[in-house]
Amino acid sequence: MRGNNDREAWARSIPISATLSFGPVVLHAIHDIKELDIAPAAAGVRVVVSGHSHKPSCVERGGVLYINPGSAGRRRFSLPISAAELIVDGQSVRPRIVTLVEA
Repeated sequence: MRGNNDREAWARSIPISATLSFGPVVLHAIHDIKELDIAPAAAGVRVVVSGHSHKPSCVERGGVLYINPGSAGRRRFSLPISAAELIVDGQSVRPRIVTLVEA
């Protein structure tokens, strides 16, 4: 997804958001959750992935899993270096935040 710092000409072709299906599980990816312009549950989305804050988190609200994997690159602020894993098995989604380097 295009991030807030992706402003050069090369970034124009990168989408702001994308919706993907993994069998019956629909995932919506967007850089900044504050720019989410859909009602995920109403749109049939099961998982929303965002990352702007770089703060790892995972919370389920109204049947929708909201996950921020954090940042697997250089350290941001005093946050851990992390990534996320989603195990999709049929309609089941199991999330896991993986801390690569502690804060």
